[in-house]
Amino acid sequence: MKYSIVSEHLGLDNEKSLKNGQGDSLAALTHCLQARDSGSSNYLVDRVSPEHSSLWNELVIEGPRRSGRTQNQIAIPGLLSAEVKYDVPFPPPKDPKFRFIDLFAGIGGMRLAFQNAGGECVFSSEIDPFAKKTYQANFGEVPFGDITAIDENEIPDHDVLVGGFPCQAFSIAGKRLGFEEARGTLFFDVARILHAKKPAAIFLENVKGLMNHKGGDTLRVILKILREDLGYFVPDPKIVNAKYFGVPQNRERVFIVGFRDKKAADAFAYPAQDKVQRRLSDILEERPVPSKYYLSTRYLESMREHRRRHEAKGHGFGYEIIPKDGIANAIVVGGMGRERNLVIDNRLTDRTPTTNIVGEINHEFVRRMTPREWARLQGYPDKFRIVVSDAQAYKQFGNSVAVPAVLMIGKTIVKSIVLSNQ
Repeated sequence: MKYSIVSEHLGLDNEKSLKNGQGDSLAALTHCLQARDSGSSNYLVDRVSPEHSSLWNELVIEGPRRSGRTQNQIAIPGLLSAEVKYDVPFPPPKDPKFRFIDLFAGIGGMRLAFQNAGGECVFSSEIDPFAKKTYQANFGEVPFGDITAIDENEIPDHDVLVGGFPCQAFSIAGKRLGFEEARGTLFFDVARILHAKKPAAIFLENVKGLMNHKGGDTLRVILKILREDLGYFVPDPKIVNAKYFGVPQNRERVFIVGFRDKKAADAFAYPAQDKVQRRLSDILEERPVPSKYYLSTRYLESMREHRRRHEAKGHGFGYEIIPKDGIANAIVVGGMGRERNLVIDNRLTDRTPTTNIVGEINHEFVRRMTPREWARLQGYPDKFRIVVSDAQAYKQFGNSVAVPAVLMIGKTIVKSIVLSNQ
């Protein structure tokens, strides 16, 4: 059975069905289809709702239901024995070298990197339904929702925990013991999973500002919890710039890596950051793009006027045209995010304005980058499916990780673990 048939029948391409408890039921079902060990499969089957069990039965079970059985009980044989052909861009690997979990998964940038490093994802979690929609369209799996509501003991065993957790301050009232110091933040959920499952390695990603957040106290507490309370050997965190790893984007992020084994930590070293390999021209659309991405003359002039005013006061302003031999600014969500990386593209043939352009299209052919170009700036291959609106796509790629940078670190983590076992 093709996964696309399962997805269509269960409504996995509808973000409304991926919310709250309904979404977790679909997450359990799709996780079950990818699970390799019966223990986790049985647990997952119990999380599938009667409604989704019934829909699954319509796909795989013929004939009347036997009396005395619940819908879930009928679904168990079909789920555990189902052979699904994953006609998605990034199916589960056939011969994985290690297992990992994907927390705060977004659209799957971490998963893509660690799958490419030889890993199998055995659990994923993401709260945004639109991100879940993109994730399942590419990986054939719906992530579970709110990580704070998930029992850490029911997460499958894994070798590496990966996640890009939000930067949050710790509210410390009096003396707390162990990782209780992090309670009230999403890092606490990372810590409780590490405490329960004890994976061999961890990889965490955060914004550059984490280094100095609250005068460095936030990072200090994180490292204390990882090193002292959870017993991980954690090299000093590193600011990694994506432009040195094959994408033309000046994107700096803090990477935190840790190991349970000191030998693995000693064997680990962050890759060198010394050579920019690609330029903006390498990721621009090959064909002319629709007129909706071009700025109107009025809007372009208003931005220039704002910039002149800000510069006169000694302030910066977000709008910038990037030369084709240049490096893009870090793509960000909200504000002037799309105007930070404008390009000049004179291939437009139809200058008829679309409904979102007020006035005529500018004669300098200045346009915003497309969602596909943002995807390329983050290192996503073109086969990665964009299944949401442009607005959602910009948000998703802006919030994502630079896949090649994560992949390089992921390979180094795996190599360090292998070396420590020799």
